[in-house]
Amino acid sequence: MRDHLVAVDVGTASARAGLFDRSGAQLSRASFPITLYQPEARLAEYDSEEIWSSVCRSVKAVLAQAEMPADRIAAIAFDATCSLVVRGKRNEQVTVSRSGNARFDTIAWMDHRARAEAEALSESGHPLLYHSGGSLSPEMAIPKLSWLKANLPESWKNAASIFDLSDYLTFRATGSKARSTSPLAAKWGYLAQKEEGWNRDFLHLAGLDDLLAKAALPARATLPGTALGTLLPRAAEDLGLDGGCKVAPGMIDAYAGATGLLASFADNPEDLRRQAALVAGTSSCIIRLSHQPEAMTGFWGPYFSTGLPGFWLTEGGQSAAGSALDHMVRMHAAGGSPDASLHARILERITALLAMEGDGFGRPIDVLPDFLGNRSPLADPRATATIAGLSLDTSFDGLCRLYWRTAVGMACGIRHILETMEERGASIDRLHMAGGHARNNLLVSLYANVTGRSIFVAEKTDAVLLGSAINAAAAAGLETDMIAAGRAMSGGRLRHDPDPARTATFERDYRRYKTLVRHRQELAAID
Repeated sequence: MRDHLVAVDVGTASARAGLFDRSGAQLSRASFPITLYQPEARLAEYDSEEIWSSVCRSVKAVLAQAEMPADRIAAIAFDATCSLVVRGKRNEQVTVSRSGNARFDTIAWMDHRARAEAEALSESGHPLLYHSGGSLSPEMAIPKLSWLKANLPESWKNAASIFDLSDYLTFRATGSKARSTSPLAAKWGYLAQKEEGWNRDFLHLAGLDDLLAKAALPARATLPGTALGTLLPRAAEDLGLDGGCKVAPGMIDAYAGATGLLASFADNPEDLRRQAALVAGTSSCIIRLSHQPEAMTGFWGPYFSTGLPGFWLTEGGQSAAGSALDHMVRMHAAGGSPDASLHARILERITALLAMEGDGFGRPIDVLPDFLGNRSPLADPRATATIAGLSLDTSFDGLCRLYWRTAVGMACGIRHILETMEERGASIDRLHMAGGHARNNLLVSLYANVTGRSIFVAEKTDAVLLGSAINAAAAAGLETDMIAAGRAMSGGRLRHDPDPARTATFERDYRRYKTLVRHRQELAAID
């Protein structure tokens, strides 16, 4: 009987897989690294073959851990970062790198090479910008595609298919070039709510009149929760599965997380409007689902059917979150390679120092952690980070102070996003959290205390993987749709309430954060 599900989540630095039963219990989890190649500032690239290899290793590992035979798997679903994969006429790798190395065929989500293209499109005032908060980020697909066509014309000439990464994974799995509404509506300018989803005027403005043919894009995208088909024999062998396993359309990783966290509330509009998902990892996203579009300047969306089919999604985010903490570890004299063990050692020491020094620990350091621009609410990809209050301390404890104060700055940034959303009509009193930060109680408590909101963390489950498992369950027909799957599969949540006394203490830090934002703007105005 096929009554189990495999979910795959490809993040910035690793590919993860989880095995789930139809009740949503996570039976096993495995992760394997992927290499992010960063040849120069603002450039970030992947090798899609390495990504596929890590995906396959992770799926085989979760099956082996649970001793689960392939014929018990009803469906597999993939989610991934919004990275762009370029393939040629024979499905060969086509370089996206100035180096010309064909191995690097994927532009990573965090790549900002297309900043000028994004700014030019933003200045056009095109009506499509309504669906991206009034401007385009260089992290979106259309500016990157414009850059690729203009700067690597030979690669553009050789391209026969261009995929968002989650769509590439479903193509590898099934051979189908169908595309999901999840990445297309959020990053490619596709309007899933319209019969004619592609806006030819906008593509012409971007210099991409030939995009649909060049990228092998369909006229209509496919909704999550449906089935694209079953696994190809080669893909089944690579993944350790069999040809009877169905494949769901792909999803953006953060939107899979929002699905895992919010799907169980979807049939109660009044309850849903008070909740948001906080997916906090290498970057952080605050995501709302609603029955009506909610357009907000400086926020991504409203997008239709990018998470739950039939729902609108609005997103605010920080492009650098976990990556900001990694950067602090790398750059500090007492740091090093920011692997999991070093992060754990730093957090353990921070816990001890907080117990000794209280909430004043790390002061007077203040950090405005916009190392990769400010995605929301300022929508400024040129924004940079600011650190105030540094001394000559190069000790390990000095690293811990800087690390903690960076985390405080990140939490203040999340509060800034939430308050701006509420100024524009939202009402959020509960955050449901997923991602790497959700696995550390110290960081979860920090977010609760700085924002003053209760935070709920999925118990014993990776919520991003759960969101993809919900997608797979609907595609397999184990549930009637993704809302029903969300009700059936969403398990218990651990609640972290803010401490009013500590929230009041962090009020000082938030005022200083807002002051740094203002001073950065004042400095930028001085020639």
